Amino acid sequence: MSKTVVITGASRGIGLALVKKFIERGDKVTALCRKSTTDLEATCAEVIEGIDVAQLSSLSKLREHFQGKKIDILINNAGVMDSELIEDFSEAAFEKMRKQFEVNTLGPLRVTSTLLDSLSEGSKVAMITSRMGSIEDNTSGKKYGYRMSKVALNMAAVSMAQDLAPRKIAVGIYHPGWVQTDMTGHSGQLTTDQCASNLLVRISELDLSTSGQFFHSNGEKLPW
Repeated sequence: MSKTVVITGASRGIGLALVKKFIERGDKVTALCRKSTTDLEATCAEVIEGIDVAQLSSLSKLREHFQGKKIDILINNAGVMDSELIEDFSEAAFEKMRKQFEVNTLGPLRVTSTLLDSLSEGSKVAMITSRMGSIEDNTSGKKYGYRMSKVALNMAAVSMAQDLAPRKIAVGIYHPGWVQTDMTGHSGQLTTDQCASNLLVRISELDLSTSGQFFHSNGEKLPW
């Protein structure tokens, strides 16, 4: 049965690959992005531009657009990564950290809250996070803003899983893997297509029994 799927950060990278996978499966996809691309337009997904997850005001159109409609799967994929070194904790570095919190941590909360009335029993919320948000797994340091923003997102997602359980809405928390995207300088081990295929399986498997758990896209359960 066709699902209604909403994906943030859908204009490129993992988001674009997810759009393609869900459309191939026969689902109805709404792609959210700041600015569309020719690649995204070619998918024939419904595209809503001007969506900046760091700005609550830019999300107001979403509530109206989805009023009275059910969203089966909401994928909070939009994210940014920067790099800060302890030797250079300048004001500019702290500003980079703030931006990453706004997008990576608060962004998914803004989007989910905005669309909450369209989520109901059986809906799923997927958070695309990172194993760099695992405290136990951190053996290399650096990238303070990205790591901290993903730790905070993981905590928020677990809280959300608890809060949405009575409504029978499941929350998945997924590390996509090291993927060949602009964010990684295309140095990853997985293509975006391979990553999207893995995530499609994980999201399909998601139910209330695994809600709030932290998984690699390959199915491996990750430490906090």
